[in-house]
Amino acid sequence: MKILVTGGAGYIGSHVVKMLGENGHDLVIVDDLSTGRKESILYGRHEQKNINDQAFMESLFKNEKFEACFHFAGSIIVPESVTDPLKYYENNTKNTYSIINLCVKHNVNKFIFSSTAAVYGDSSSEGVYDETSRVEPLNPYGRSKLMTEWMLQDTSSAEDLNFIALRYFNVSGANIDLKIGQCTPQATHLIKIASECAAGKREKMSLFGEDYNTPDGTCIRDYIHVDDLASAHVEALNYLNENSQSHIINCGYGHGYSVKEVIKAVKEVTGKVFEVESVGRRDGDAAKLISKAEKIKDLLNWTPKYDDLTTIVRTAYEWEKKL
Repeated sequence: MKILVTGGAGYIGSHVVKMLGENGHDLVIVDDLSTGRKESILYGRHEQKNINDQAFMESLFKNEKFEACFHFAGSIIVPESVTDPLKYYENNTKNTYSIINLCVKHNVNKFIFSSTAAVYGDSSSEGVYDETSRVEPLNPYGRSKLMTEWMLQDTSSAEDLNFIALRYFNVSGANIDLKIGQCTPQATHLIKIASECAAGKREKMSLFGEDYNTPDGTCIRDYIHVDDLASAHVEALNYLNENSQSHIINCGYGHGYSVKEVIKAVKEVTGKVFEVESVGRRDGDAAKLISKAEKIKDLLNWTPKYDDLTTIVRTAYEWEKKL
């Protein structure tokens, strides 16, 4: 298939590009490299453009005759979204509106969207969420993604557009073959930061809050290996090729680890000791985010291969040493 991938040089996008390329698809990647790396694009043709370049995007859609669109281009840092919300509404909502509009105009009727579990906020007292759980995002990042989900739902009801919105929980690790991994500058992901400490690239790391209503007082998250997440995207495309229905689907393993448990695992796997400084809570963090992951397995026939914290940490650390 001829497929557009926005943000395909980024962490998650590059892993999906690799898997799509291995499956023989014809790919065009649009990424301005503001956070991604050209070296991470292992397949397809790369256009170094921002998706807000309307003239370029219009011409691209007109000339390429895409059959599907994977949309990863967006801003993802929760604390930054609190201090600079308009950046997130412009990049994550306004720019995505433009992409959806071009898909409708040029008859691209398969759309796979990079959403987030941040749409749930802290709405469940148990911290466990399925796709029907109440959505109450705590930050502009989550709200900007939720707005896109609403746009997709409304558009799919009115136009010939079918979508899968994948609500990621905490994506971690690196490609199992260590060909690509997370290269985001000034990353805020816990396992990435801890791996940088273990590799000697940071002197210490911060622990944001120890007074949450969890067993050890630190936030609990559902960590999913990036290769498993990439395979979910491939299965989403396979589903849309066979079905004319749209869905919102959780991407997680259905269990979680606390911040302290993850830091302990990184120290054990790497054999390194590093300083962890306890600081106050960050704005916009939920105490616990765990997926109910039955729908993705049933609907997409998705079977994770790397549901193991040690594997996630090991690949993240080995990749960090390669950078």
